[in-house]
This record gives sequence, structure tokens and C-alpha cells, in this order.
Amino acid sequence: MARHLLKSENEHVDVHELRGFVSDDLKSALHEAYAVSRGTRAKQFLFSLSLNPPQAENVTIAEYEDAINRVEDRFGLTGQPRAIVFHEKKGRRHAHAVWSRINSLKMKAIPLPYTRRGLKELSRELYLQHGWKMPSAYMKSSARNPLNFTMAEWQQAKRSGKDPREVKAALQDCLAVSDTQAAFTHALKERGYSLAKGDRRGFVAIDHQCNVFSVSKKWVGVTAKEVREKLTDEKTLPSVDGAKRQISQNMAKRLKDLATKQDKAIRKRLDEIEERRVLLVKQQTTTRASLKDSQEQRFIEENSARQKRFNSGWRGLFDRITGKVARIRKQNEHEATECKLRDEKEMDKLIFQQLNQRQTLQARIDRLAWFAQKRKDDFDRDLQRYREIEEGRKEFFIHQKLEKECDR
Repeated sequence: MARHLLKSENEHVDVHELRGFVSDDLKSALHEAYAVSRGTRAKQFLFSLSLNPPQAENVTIAEYEDAINRVEDRFGLTGQPRAIVFHEKKGRRHAHAVWSRINSLKMKAIPLPYTRRGLKELSRELYLQHGWKMPSAYMKSSARNPLNFTMAEWQQAKRSGKDPREVKAALQDCLAVSDTQAAFTHALKERGYSLAKGDRRGFVAIDHQCNVFSVSKKWVGVTAKEVREKLTDEKTLPSVDGAKRQISQNMAKRLKDLATKQDKAIRKRLDEIEERRVLLVKQQTTTRASLKDSQEQRFIEENSARQKRFNSGWRGLFDRITGKVARIRKQNEHEATECKLRDEKEMDKLIFQQLNQRQTLQARIDRLAWFAQKRKDDFDRDLQRYREIEEGRKEFFIHQKLEKECDR
């Protein structure tokens, strides 16, 4: 547990509180809890939980402590030895709390029934109290409408069809600049089409999506006789299925190359952002340590000033008799509490500023990761289509729509 809470993979780790332990470090404190548990039959001698507020919300140390205290009250852990550790990673701040379940007076483990249900209800209360957007899982079942189902996961990206005018113009241009079948084949290739032998038509052009267009008056604007004057030998051309297989192989290879280049570019960008992240975390750690040192120095100076209010010798004895010492002690305690709250607010303010910086950087990382995943999905989907076409299991059904639009 201690190793987990002190993991270096977190960008910032702060052991905020060790209460009820003799030890002043986390690992030794949890060993203390284990040692006490050996006097009982309890095997699960610790109770731990994490507090993860919404990432966009700035939650103060006092608010974290309030939530942890409410957990104590609800489960009968008030006054038990506990540790509180703050973690920060990827612009998100959360806290871990660990309690010893062993009541050292009775030498029994405090029972913790239905903790999952109780924590869920407490989480719901905290969301309502702070006005945060509540996760749907925390809504009471009676308040949920079973008819409100989403179709988002069922939706797929739809392929936009080609403009038939562009197809027609491309085929007409290729035929117009060609005086032989070889020249027409080369011209089509330059525009992303392949010439093939049609199943029923003499000649067809196939685009990179394996859509088939007849080289006829509908698409090239000339009669069959004029086409025959330039295109004379369909026997030397591949069949439609053969051309599709070849196109699919070529396109699959090209898409793999593009995907590789895309991955390299994204990895390079992520490496650059990672360097910035490491530098930012280092700067933030230094700034926090500086603030903490200055607060500790100020505490020493302020505490020394408060101690000087007490007189020594006969004056000190007189002050005790008159009650002045008690008044000074009460004043000092009040000022010490105010100073502690002031220091916490200063630290909270700094942490919130740093979280905002980290979240801005994390947003860039997330956008880049989303873009990378989207591109990968697009490549995978297209590769799968070409594999299915190559195996004769699928066609791109754009041609019929284009035929109707071309007729209009």
C-alpha cells in the first residue's frame, strides 16, 4: 500500500497527513497498523479509498478533508489512525485516505458493512453539494428513464459519395487527350482510375474505391463507335475482378505506408510534448518546495514572536495568577490556526494554477491521442474494405447512386 501511494509515476506526491501514528513516514506508519493488527484475528486491517473529484473542478484541501471526515463519521472510523496522500497526474488531482480498522482499546476490527453502497450515496451527496455534473451511475434508479438509450455507439462514419460531374469530367478529359488505348490507360492512371475489360460492357474504368464506370456515352460523352476508334483491344486488359484485386493490393500497401508515416509524425509530436510535460512537472515541484520552505520559515518566525508574549520569572508567575497566560495562550492558538488556514489557501492557489497549466498541456495530449486513434480507425476500416474486395466479399456501392445522378 505504501509503495502504491508513493509511486514515482505520479507527477506530484504529497503525504498530507499522518494522524495517530508514532512514525513520521508513511511506510513505517502502515507497519504500525499491521503490528497492532497482529493482536487480533483481523486480516483486512486497513480501509482505503480514493477521492476523485471532476477534473475541471478546483477542490481545496479543506474540502478534501471535509469529505474524508464525513467518511469517518459514516463508517465509525472517527479518531482512527489515518494517512492522507495527494496525487497529481495528467493535470488531475486526487487524494487517497487510509485508515487502521483496529480499535486499539478493544483490540477488535471496526466492522465496515455495505461500504460500496454507503460510499456511492456519500459521493452523490458531495456532487449535489458542490453543484457538479453527476455521473449517470450515481442517479437513483427510480429517477432514471429506461427509454433514454443512446445510439452513439451504433453509429459509424459514413463515406461521402463522389460528385458525378467530377467523375464524368475526369473520364471525358482522359479520352479527349488520348488517341490510343495505351494513352487512355496512362491518362486514367494519372487521375486515379484503371482501365479494365467489362463483364458486359467492352471497357470500364475503375476508381481507387473499386467503383466501376462504363466507358460509354453516359460517362465520356461520345458514341460507342468513337470509343472503339481509340480503344481497340479489351482482351489485353484485366477483368473487373482482377483489376479490383490489383487496386485493393496497391491501395492497401499505400494505406499502410501512410499509416506508418502518420504514426511516426504523431510519436514525434508526443515526444516533444512529453519533454515539455517533464520540464513543467519539474518546475512545479521546485515552486511548491520553495513555497513550503518559505511557509515553514515564516511559521518559525511567527511562532517565535508569539512565544515572546510570555513573560518569565516573577512577571510570568504574576501573569499566571492573573490569568494573562491563559489569554495569551488562547490568542496564540487562534493565530496559529489562522496561519495554518492561510498557508493552506496559499498552497491551494498555487496548486490550482499549476493544475490549470497541466490540464492545458494534457488537453493537447488528449486531442493528439484522439486524432491518432481516429486516423488509425480510418486506416483500419479502409484496409478491411480493401481486403474484403480483394477476397471478393465486398464492393463499394457508390456506382448506382452516381449513375442516377449522372442521368439527371
